[in-house]
Amino acid sequence: MSISPFFHELRSSYQAELDDLMSDSEGKDVLRQRLAEKRQELGFLVQVMDLNPEMVAVVLHQAFRFTQPALMDHVLTQDADEMLSWDTVSEAVQIEPWAKTMVAEILKEPTGEWFMCIAAALEYMHHKPLGSAIPQAQADDESDSAETTDAELDEEEKEARAREEAGNAWMVEQGFDSKD
Repeated sequence: MSISPFFHELRSSYQAELDDLMSDSEGKDVLRQRLAEKRQELGFLVQVMDLNPEMVAVVLHQAFRFTQPALMDHVLTQDADEMLSWDTVSEAVQIEPWAKTMVAEILKEPTGEWFMCIAAALEYMHHKPLGSAIPQAQADDESDSAETTDAELDEEEKEARAREEAGNAWMVEQGFDSKD
């Protein structure tokens, strides 16, 4: 399976958003509390969902059960302007009862259906191992060469962690609390 550059980029942003909500400055797990707070702000957040869908999609964290993984894999190959219809994507998911009111509110927005497809895809990717997908751009570049090895993917992951740790160290130097 290949992931489009659009979803490849959003994946790390979505994970960073969840990581930011995960713990407080003392390292305590506050994800549930922060998600509840963010969900209360949905009326405001829908205003930015077309610009920063990953920031808003976290309100739907754990709101989906995926019934058709093959269809969700296909969604991940799409770019922002090629998104499948929500009617199609909704066939591949079941929405948890606690989230139905929020979903109805989101779907009232002009870009609500587009956003729901993205939110479902981001949550689907969140539960998939990173090594199980190759970004579409990388797959296209390597179509004539050998497949990307697990070692190369592991190296990319190590580099991403190193960049994140360096960024965290810089933030600590600036006087912010460590994310760790």
